[in-house]
Amino acid sequence: MTMESDSGESTFVAHVSSPAMTINVLDNPVWHALAGPHRHHAIGRGAARHYARDIAPFSAILHPSDQAYADLAEDLPVGTEARLFRPTEEPLPAGWEDLGRFPMLQMVATRTPEGGGEAVSTLSSAHAAAMLDLVALAQPGPFGRRTPLLGRYLGIWKGDRLLAMAGERLRVPGHVELSAICVHPEARGQGHAAILVRRLMRLAFENEELPFLHVRPDNRPAIDLYRHLGFEIRRELMVLWRRPR
Repeated sequence: MTMESDSGESTFVAHVSSPAMTINVLDNPVWHALAGPHRHHAIGRGAARHYARDIAPFSAILHPSDQAYADLAEDLPVGTEARLFRPTEEPLPAGWEDLGRFPMLQMVATRTPEGGGEAVSTLSSAHAAAMLDLVALAQPGPFGRRTPLLGRYLGIWKGDRLLAMAGERLRVPGHVELSAICVHPEARGQGHAAILVRRLMRLAFENEELPFLHVRPDNRPAIDLYRHLGFEIRRELMVLWRRPR
């Protein structure tokens, strides 16, 4: 259920176990990850934070202001864009250039899925080469050499070939993002993605966290799969690519 707080901020009320949780941290997920559970990965100052780019290519501001963007520029490598998840399409600040923008749907699951008992493998840094090879083929979105440091990653193998994987990326108070959900082109249509997502959902609920994810609005097959697994669309976010001039 969505509602509006006294400040006008969009919130979402859900139930994990029995207590109600108001989850407005999801309106600015990268900020709340880097200011919270992932603070040990955070680079930045003041009202701005970044991940190291080989972990995740994302930056965040607490709120849109000249000072926040000044803080943001301080720790961006020269020529590198800030990729921001923002609640709305915000005005471009002075001294910055717009490199692109696109909408992203945020989906949240509030119930444990059925199934999820199939055999899967835990992936580690020892499997980094296979994970990067699969990402290059399947193109699930940003994934770097050190992305697996952010959480658990699971995979399905056939011999020594990684057929499918999925894992945890952003972690904010009470929630964990599922990401890098991908299947080798030759192994699609066999239910591998659903198996991995169900297992990660169960792990999240066991940890008293709500799983959430992000998906492009035009990716109907993925949206339909996630709905089938128990995710519902919470809201639309804007991904803004901006760089200091």
